[in-house]
Amino acid sequence: FQSMPGFYVTGSLYRPLQADGSTDKFPAVLCPHGHWSQGRFYDAPASTLKDQLASGAEKFSQGGRNPIQARCVHLARLGCIVFAYDMIGYADSQQITYELAHRFAKQRPEMNHPTDWGFFSPQAESHLQNIMGLQTWDSIRSLDFLLTLPDVDERRIAVTGASGGGTQTFVLSAIDPRVKVSMPAVMVSTAMQGGCTCENACLLRVGQGNIDFAAVFAPKPLGLTAANDWTVEMETKGYPELQKLFTMLGKPEHLHLEAHTNFPHNYNYVCRRAMYQWFNQHLKLGFAEVPPERDYKYQSAEQLTVFNSEHARPAGGVALEMKVLRHWEQQTRQQIDALLSNRSRNTKRFQKIVGGGIDIVLGKSLPPSADITYDQQQKTQKWGYLQMDGILSNSKNGSANSILFLYPDNWNKQVVLWLTDHGRFGLLDRSGNPNSDVQTLLDEGCCVVGLDMLFQAEWLNENESEAHRTRSVANPREAAAYTFGYNYSLFARRVHDILTTVSFITNHDMQPTSVCLLALDKTGPLAIAARAQAGDAIGRLAANTNGFRFANVTDLQSPNFLPGGARYHDLPGMLAVAVPQATWITGEKEIPQIVTEVYQVEKAADAVTINASPTSSRSAAITWLLDSK
Repeated sequence: FQSMPGFYVTGSLYRPLQADGSTDKFPAVLCPHGHWSQGRFYDAPASTLKDQLASGAEKFSQGGRNPIQARCVHLARLGCIVFAYDMIGYADSQQITYELAHRFAKQRPEMNHPTDWGFFSPQAESHLQNIMGLQTWDSIRSLDFLLTLPDVDERRIAVTGASGGGTQTFVLSAIDPRVKVSMPAVMVSTAMQGGCTCENACLLRVGQGNIDFAAVFAPKPLGLTAANDWTVEMETKGYPELQKLFTMLGKPEHLHLEAHTNFPHNYNYVCRRAMYQWFNQHLKLGFAEVPPERDYKYQSAEQLTVFNSEHARPAGGVALEMKVLRHWEQQTRQQIDALLSNRSRNTKRFQKIVGGGIDIVLGKSLPPSADITYDQQQKTQKWGYLQMDGILSNSKNGSANSILFLYPDNWNKQVVLWLTDHGRFGLLDRSGNPNSDVQTLLDEGCCVVGLDMLFQAEWLNENESEAHRTRSVANPREAAAYTFGYNYSLFARRVHDILTTVSFITNHDMQPTSVCLLALDKTGPLAIAARAQAGDAIGRLAANTNGFRFANVTDLQSPNFLPGGARYHDLPGMLAVAVPQATWITGEKEIPQIVTEVYQVEKAADAVTINASPTSSRSAAITWLLDSK
């Protein structure tokens, strides 16, 4: 069946003999697999099978050849309907190759384009499109398929898989409420979280990990296994915390760990036996004592393939890859646009869904003032204003930013946070005095604040004027998820710096009546993103977009690369969620359509001003800010 137009999910369906002609309902088990070569087609080398039999890891000469087939056969014998489906690039699923899905290492410049792109490109990452996401969608659609079968009992649905299949197991179990029992094998731990590109995605594990994903399933029955691999310490690291959670929720008996650390990474006979017992108990299979596995006739690739002379293999390759990603992006955009359809024109719902998505992309909102400390470094009375230099720190995210306050003697209770490409020094002329535009604001009584965001000014080496590259982890494979699946991007970290500053200002004892944000150079997108998170804490925003769009970023290490930045109508979407706050923009030919639509629905169209003359943008922006006094 197709999970997306033209992209097929393939697999093998196992049914209990007693299901034929029966009117009963049967439990169903979904079986994703890990990185066994060719998945359900796997055939263990003779030497490997010999060692497995000798160690007690496997018991049968036929059944031991493929642990995926083995568990499917026995689950069917126990009365379950079982679907073993192919991970992308395995067995019959060859439209997207194994090399691309699981071994991607080098960016493909020809696949990095704003309108048509491939997996792992900056454009795909900017739309949060990845192999793990597609594989997870296949898992959801596989569950849909199982539930279309008339004799499947929807109240008794389980998922189990090992290694990479364990990843799919705990992810599907966490996000799909139809799963009632789960048993991810040799994957949940506090150590290695999944080394393949099919198990990693940008933003997935920032500040969290596989223990957290497993915990989401609580208090439903969750079985786990551990081996002599990255799960070897599970009994003392991770499992005790899960026990506390299940106990707190009143279901300690719904959690079980089967640890066999004498075996290497596996889903062998011993661990499968534990799974059968767990499913017998929680799927109500009805056995007083679960019958042990017995041998079966191994099925070869030729016997299991779903393709033959009557069912030809579907087309794959680059054209299919681009088609899938194009459909994915269009589907997402249609769902967002539907929030503003004529029948449901509701900005609150738009802000909740689109704003909620942007929350995830940027990762932080306004921090509480209790997390923020200010350490004054210097305080100097100047002619007509007080200059204060200090360090602003956030204890929760570990940031420490140099900050400059220019506080006029005739302060009018308004604060303008002015971002520049050169940090706080961008507010001063070569002699160290406020530049003419800043002086205009000071003369009008506005306090002007300058900020060194991450890798600005003092963060840089002597020969650098600005940061040109975002840092990445040591992994040589050019997949963004290895860095940004565990760490925020530089763009996001800079937005966090802005939010920390806004929170400090708005909660200050001096009680300003308004905080405005000004960004008239390449910092414009940062200001817009911060405003999307700050809500009404930022009264007015004046920003230069320079026509920037996240979808146009072509380098994963660009300071402007933001995973997910393009997903919710790109930069205009971030402008739109700030409705009905007053906004002035330059760098655009016209007000972006999504901004116009959202502000019109809110009857706040006059709150958005566009400046069509970039040569006068600084003076026009300052005039607009001052006119609001």
